[in-house]
Amino acid sequence: METLIIIVAGVLVTVATYLLLSKNLIRVILGTAVLTHGVHLLIMAMGSFKGKNVPIIDKDKTSYVDALPQALILTSIVISFAVTAFFLVLAYQLYKRTQTDDLNKMRGYRHE
Repeated sequence: METLIIIVAGVLVTVATYLLLSKNLIRVILGTAVLTHGVHLLIMAMGSFKGKNVPIIDKDKTSYVDALPQALILTSIVISFAVTAFFLVLAYQLYKRTQTDDLNKMRGYRHE
């Protein structure tokens, strides 16, 4: 199971790299979102799934699931959602001013 999740994380990182190298601003923003999800999966796979019990102290249970990777990923999901929303609003405002979403055309844009 962990191998499958690592392969999926690698595919997500590959797709994100392709999107980040695009000339379209929306694709670059989506690439950053996909990259964060690939990293989330990688952190989950590194946190391992060997423990079967919840992290509650009990005399009968000997192996526990580590809750730290899950807490870090949950925090990262909230932050990446906020950053993606901010970038999308910024891209919308930029499109309203320049009438283009091509990064090469924006390079020479001068605000009047």
